[in-house]
Amino acid sequence: MSETNEAEAQGAPDRENTLIMMLKDNGRVVIQLRPDLAPLHVERVKTLTRQGLYDNTPFHRVIEGFMAQGGDPTGTGTGGFRDRGFSDVRAEFSPPARARFLRGTCGMARSQDPNSANSQFFIMFAPASSLDGQYTIWGQVTAGMEFVDRIKRGAGGSGTVANPPDRLISMKVLADIPA
Repeated sequence: MSETNEAEAQGAPDRENTLIMMLKDNGRVVIQLRPDLAPLHVERVKTLTRQGLYDNTPFHRVIEGFMAQGGDPTGTGTGGFRDRGFSDVRAEFSPPARARFLRGTCGMARSQDPNSANSQFFIMFAPASSLDGQYTIWGQVTAGMEFVDRIKRGAGGSGTVANPPDRLISMKVLADIPA
């Protein structure tokens, strides 16, 4: 057994497929990536993370009992990193028998076009079976969900947050953090 597989078997995280997201109040959120479900989306999230492009981006759309959405550099819900050469990523939807949108699930936001995911993502506050098989699942919060729960909720049905106070302070791939 390789060292990586041995460490995983003993409960150690797969450092290459674990993100550490820092939120306000020293909120450390651990996200286990799911390359088995969405290898293209996981690669995109890791690339944007390693380039520091998620750092200081706001949570611009937050709906009570549903989800918190961020990853838009403009903070408007219309942006992405196309201007930096990142084209949209094709859909990698999982059948509900394989993966479902539950509390802590991380999915990619998109427009009506299923193949329009770029950089925006969301973290679920609660299960939403209506998203199953319709949006790409790329990760799961494994620790720190209490910090996600503290993100300011938006107004109305759209959940738009005016002048979003809550930002993703930084995000790192665990393999890039000295042990």
